[in-house]
Amino acid sequence: MSYHLIDIVQKLEHPRLLVLGDLILDRYIWGNAERISQEAPVILLHEERQEVRLGGAANVANLLRGLEAEVTMAGVVGDDIDANQMIEHLEKAGVDCSLLEKDSSRPTTVKERYIGRAQHRHPHQMLRVDREVRTPISGTVEEQFIQKIKSTIENYQAVLISDYAKGVCTPKVLKATIQAARNAGIPVIVDPASTGDCQHYRGATAITPNRLETSRATGQEVESEEMAFQAGRKLCEKLDLEYAFVTLDSDGIALVMKDGSANMYPTRKREVYDITGAGDMVLAMIGVAVAAGVNPPDLAKLANIAGGLEVEQIGVVIISREEILADLLTAGRSIDDKISSLETISHHMQARRNLGQKIVFTNGCFDVLHWGHVSYLQQAADEGDCLVVAVNSDSSVKKLNKAPNRPVFSEDERARMLAALEAIDYVLVFSEETPHAALEQIRPDLLVKGGTYGKEEIVGWEYVESYGGSVKALGIIEGLSSTSVIDRIQSTEEIENPIKSNNVMAPGNNFNMTDRKAG
Repeated sequence: MSYHLIDIVQKLEHPRLLVLGDLILDRYIWGNAERISQEAPVILLHEERQEVRLGGAANVANLLRGLEAEVTMAGVVGDDIDANQMIEHLEKAGVDCSLLEKDSSRPTTVKERYIGRAQHRHPHQMLRVDREVRTPISGTVEEQFIQKIKSTIENYQAVLISDYAKGVCTPKVLKATIQAARNAGIPVIVDPASTGDCQHYRGATAITPNRLETSRATGQEVESEEMAFQAGRKLCEKLDLEYAFVTLDSDGIALVMKDGSANMYPTRKREVYDITGAGDMVLAMIGVAVAAGVNPPDLAKLANIAGGLEVEQIGVVIISREEILADLLTAGRSIDDKISSLETISHHMQARRNLGQKIVFTNGCFDVLHWGHVSYLQQAADEGDCLVVAVNSDSSVKKLNKAPNRPVFSEDERARMLAALEAIDYVLVFSEETPHAALEQIRPDLLVKGGTYGKEEIVGWEYVESYGGSVKALGIIEGLSSTSVIDRIQSTEEIENPIKSNNVMAPGNNFNMTDRKAG
């Protein structure tokens, strides 16, 4: 996973979003399934507690608050106790409910689940009771609702439509909202209803259908990557979209652009405990990021991470930016990702500090990487949560009065060899004679050096201790250093091929590793 996503998450700020859609109140009744009733062959559930959660579009709003967005909820609820309870939970989460319409002619949508356990075992859902109407909202309510949305649309940086086909997202409401947002230059992202009828989303920026919804909307199966691309192209053309995210559960997200170009963004393998709310989480993550101007490929990558973190939880759980950052910082680090600029690393260090991580720093030439290096770098990694290794550039090595044939390997080769070690999180190449500039930017919690150094002999110790950091010398393996390794190679060459080795090691000649014989 590219480290640049970390910078994106850190720069999201607090965008203002409008969520339009069907609000659902999820009520859970938990209890002990004690026995069979004497009145009928049914299980008796002894109620122990009740729990209320936000569902549907209300859940999207709640998840957005977890991602630190400013959110306004637009929808229609009944004029009943359930609506009051819904609004109470939304407002407690910090959601603006000024665009909610109450309609006494219809109930608030409620899904009531009865969860029972027997003999203290794992609980299971026994029954779900739905209280809802799916008929479209009345013309009068519809018109009032549209006017409210149109009068405030310019206040938002993105609009999210969460359609659960409960009657709020009528063709007229959708058309008016999408057109008003389009006129204002505001992106509109739609999580479509499962019915497959997507024609009323025409003109939106993008939609996020899952495999089944895509199949229903296009009339074609989505069983492969190429099938997803074909379906996405059909959706973009049919609905005049800028792009489409075809979500393919554990396979990831297929992103298709208006021009027909397409890419697959696979998700990494995770332990899946519950897929509930994954679609809402994907929509929320895309919404926050698109409001910040993030490009579609990075929207897909972030959506994969957010949705993946959601399915690792039981039930719908709010995923925070800190959790997304932690996932980015610890998973999928490639060699190219690890080799970073000082500016990038310093930004990432702040993210790690916010997560409570301990940062360890070390530096050196690391020429002719050997077991002594690997051993001490592993020790350094064990001292904290994040290890940054600063490597002297080629010019810096020469300034340190190393032998004329040093470095044996170029700075790029040395950096890439270090980045290949699992223990190392970041590699930085620096050209100064000392690492002071890097220390000032990174401000590690611990500065380490491999060898029999006294504290005062470790370059930068006084600066690190000035802000409360620590300095420590780590153990070494006797007889192992880059110089001793080179001496061993030279001795072997002289014994096996004295003429050739003399030519290689003659004064003024550069040492060439490719001239060494095997063995």
